[in-house]
Amino acid sequence: MNKTFDVSGPVNVDVQLSSGDIRLERSDNDTAEVSLEAHDAEAQELIDSARVELRGRDLIIDVPGKQRGFNLANFFGGRGIICRVRCADHSSLRARTKSADIVVAIDLAEADIATASGDARLQNVDGDLAFKGASGDLRAGHVGGRASINTASGDIELRDVGGSFHANTASGDISVEAAHDDVKANTASGDVSVDVVTQGEIVVNSASGDVTVGVRRGSQVYLDCSTVSGDARSDLGPTGSEPAGDGPLVHLKARTVSGDIQITRAVAPAGHPEEVQA
Repeated sequence: MNKTFDVSGPVNVDVQLSSGDIRLERSDNDTAEVSLEAHDAEAQELIDSARVELRGRDLIIDVPGKQRGFNLANFFGGRGIICRVRCADHSSLRARTKSADIVVAIDLAEADIATASGDARLQNVDGDLAFKGASGDLRAGHVGGRASINTASGDIELRDVGGSFHANTASGDISVEAAHDDVKANTASGDVSVDVVTQGEIVVNSASGDVTVGVRRGSQVYLDCSTVSGDARSDLGPTGSEPAGDGPLVHLKARTVSGDIQITRAVAPAGHPEEVQA
């Protein structure tokens, strides 16, 4: 199935696809294009029943799920359906899937993704990012707004987050290169790494995972870190008093049971002082 809609500028892409692949690519024309490709007869029947339409700026792609019953593909996997969408940069994405992988090759205005076992790989998100998954991994570049992520065993990897960052996972690892606002990260056995924090309330909890946080030079920092049986180390050197200075304040609280805690110095932005008040 192939459909083309005449529309100029970003659209709101809403996809429901049980399994396969969801791919967003850039359109160089004043159109939005949708392509659904089947790999077997059963998948083609689902495509024939799919709803693909444009309502205003809402691009709706609704592919029905497979009927229940015995099917070898349910046990050994199937290639599912490839859903390819070509649209303008800064479109938004809402995706609901069980096992489809999501690859986005354009910058998004915002993203809201729910999946069971599918992975998601995004470029940049101008606004908010919401992700809920069981075992799927999430990888994204810049997130300009808030990031809210919940997953059981999936790994989380973000380049930087401009707004608040909230993440909960059981065994997945959490990795953020730079967080510019509040951080709340909770995990049971996963490792948590935030390379650079500049300001805000930073709260990290892990049972057996390791915690590593870098505080940018030029920021004041108040440390409240403890572990039951792990090692806790800080490169900042506590002064024994409340932080002083005019830099942004970081209130860092880290807790582990057996995991290690490492607080490091991060590179200061250009033109900022090199001292870290601890």
